[in-house]
Amino acid sequence: MSIPIEPRLRADAQRNRDRLVDVARAAFVAGEAPTLEAIAREAGVGIGTLYRHFPTREALVEAVYRSELEAVSASAERLLTEMPPDVALRRWMDRYGEFVRTKRGMADAFRAILAAGAGSGTRPRITAAVAGLLEAGAREGVLRGDVPADDVVAAVLGAFLATPDPEQQPQTSRLLDLLLDALRPCD
Repeated sequence: MSIPIEPRLRADAQRNRDRLVDVARAAFVAGEAPTLEAIAREAGVGIGTLYRHFPTREALVEAVYRSELEAVSASAERLLTEMPPDVALRRWMDRYGEFVRTKRGMADAFRAILAAGAGSGTRPRITAAVAGLLEAGAREGVLRGDVPADDVVAAVLGAFLATPDPEQQPQTSRLLDLLLDALRPCD
């Protein structure tokens, strides 16, 4: 499913839309299930403005999800400009983990989005981000070049799913360190 291109918004309309997404994100991350009216009020806009941008709760949740997904995906390239590929991959794993962990408050809405097929672009974007990190690491000889990116994504996601509680964070870190060690070339 291709992602529809949204028409360009006026600057004030874009600010309102961005503010609605930011307020919704903060509420969802906190595990809250606020009403759309409460989100509009906190964003400083009327409920009509919210509905013009997001006709349903699911549309708002999807916008939050897409916004965060874009940030996680883009962070891989940024990290590569700041540090060696193996270090960038490990930092990206942490960033992706934060993305996964903060979705708990949005679980029911995500199920509806995924059932409707709207979230189908998630895996390819994340896999492409990991592929870029792996390719850079293979070029520099610090990561193996024979491991498919989708296997790495599955392993990283598995580490987060196996350790869902915040108090398990040290174990999550150890699992990700083990994965990174497995991705290093054999001597």
